[in-house]
Amino acid sequence: MSGQQVLIIGMGQFGMALGRALSEHGDDVIAVDISEDRTQMAGTFAVEAVTLDATEEADLALLRPGDRDLCVCSIGDDSREASILVTAMLRQFGAKRIVARSTDDLHERILLLVGAHEVINPERLLGERLAARYASARIVDILPLGDDMSITELLVPTSMVGRTLAELGLPKRFKVVVAAVRREVDGQGSVMMPEGNTRLEADDVLVTIGRGNAAVALAEER
Repeated sequence: MSGQQVLIIGMGQFGMALGRALSEHGDDVIAVDISEDRTQMAGTFAVEAVTLDATEEADLALLRPGDRDLCVCSIGDDSREASILVTAMLRQFGAKRIVARSTDDLHERILLLVGAHEVINPERLLGERLAARYASARIVDILPLGDDMSITELLVPTSMVGRTLAELGLPKRFKVVVAAVRREVDGQGSVMMPEGNTRLEADDVLVTIGRGNAAVALAEER
């Protein structure tokens, strides 16, 4: 969904990267931090950059959390208490959707208890993503979706080259669905929505959706 209003509180490395990416996707980012230097940096992509202490209830109210499509509490590692307090107040102010950044399992449980709709741990996500990627030389990239689901890009196994998706029966054999196939055509990359009669070629990249390590098992197929 693009064109939404996103309030991001805490413009550290994670908040800054998230805000810039959302802005590039067409969202209106309201960047907030207690540091004026950080809000000035965020002002290069945010529609509004505000310097204030979001743990102060009156100041947080000025940001109108209940009017935003998404509120992100991305306060850094050294301010767990502040992130918990801000998350709780966002919920009290009627924020429609609250995503909070956690640093460990206990922090995550508390954030959920005080009102976060979703909690993410960037370091853990990166670790899981890299682990899955390095588990097989044929894994190109992986994007966790939550609830043990992920989108995985992988090079087509050699044993599957020349066969159709219908012949391979990947949903039944590996519990994965091929959502797209990336293929080089006439020297240019293209993405196709595959059908059952799509015949796989060498160097195809399969974009799959599945649970757990299903895609890794597929990548390792001989």
